[in-house]
Amino acid sequence: MPEDELEDLPGVGPATADKLVENGFESYQSIAVASPGEMSNTADIGESSASDIINAAREAADVGGFETGATVLERREEIGKLSWQIDEVDDLLGGGIETQSITEVYGEFGSGKSQVTHQMAVNVQLSKENGGLEGGCIFVDTEDTFRPERIDDMVRGLDDEILADEMERREIEGTPSDDEAMEELIAAFLDQIHVAKAFNSNHQILLAEKAKELAGEHEESEWPIRIVCVDSLTAHFRAEYVGRGELAERQQKLNKHLHDLMRIGDLFNTAILVTNQVASNPDSYFGDPTQAIGGNILGHASTFRIYLRKSKGNKRIVRLVDAPNLADGEAVMRVQGEGLKPE
Repeated sequence: MPEDELEDLPGVGPATADKLVENGFESYQSIAVASPGEMSNTADIGESSASDIINAAREAADVGGFETGATVLERREEIGKLSWQIDEVDDLLGGGIETQSITEVYGEFGSGKSQVTHQMAVNVQLSKENGGLEGGCIFVDTEDTFRPERIDDMVRGLDDEILADEMERREIEGTPSDDEAMEELIAAFLDQIHVAKAFNSNHQILLAEKAKELAGEHEESEWPIRIVCVDSLTAHFRAEYVGRGELAERQQKLNKHLHDLMRIGDLFNTAILVTNQVASNPDSYFGDPTQAIGGNILGHASTFRIYLRKSKGNKRIVRLVDAPNLADGEAVMRVQGEGLKPE
């Protein structure tokens, strides 16, 4: 939206419009879903003025009113489902990872959390007929886990039929058995993965805001952003805020970060995939003592919670812990050199 349209809102002059755009409030919709406190802090606008601006944007964008269940159902038909390329897991998740939702994958070290984010960075680019969303990926790397070599492995691990389809879609001459064509295809996949390394929690929060800008820039492009991966969500927060005295501040910042990510999902029909660390609960006498970090803040913000558990060899148990419309259950997959594969 051009900046001069923002000046149609009450109390927004050229200088205020510039501030709003600089801080990511570049459309009526992005303003309408903000809170007065958030706009006041980030765009240096008085809270009362921010409230007036937000109310006017809500009216102009027709955001915030009630609607019928039939309308909600119609809108939900726009939601995409990103396949894991593993039938058992896709069935467990009702078709795959949903756009406009936060999916949390947690588990202990070596359970395969980063493997999931890498695989989804590949799968999201596939055609819808092959279970993808025909879009790009934003990858926020907080633990130095992103490896382009792993993307190489996973692209090569796709079925030959899917590889042939992707070469045709991307106008690459050759076949999957042609080394030059495969190298060109892998480079094309890597070109649609936008990676940024977060050095601390404040930088991580800033990258979420930058991710929203990047998603906006690509919205009308051939490769819109269809997934944002954060691996891992809690590592910096856990390291920087130690002890009960800093717990409240940590949870407040984590809550804001999650809402920033959710806004990207809502505005751009994007899936949000976050990995999470775990801790052992010493008070647990029965069952698995493993608990996800982040407490109720993360538990309530995540639409889908998936627990990855090690099994024999390269087997992993994928357990759906929480979902608004699906029954809890488990599926089995393997983490192999070619990526995530069925049992």
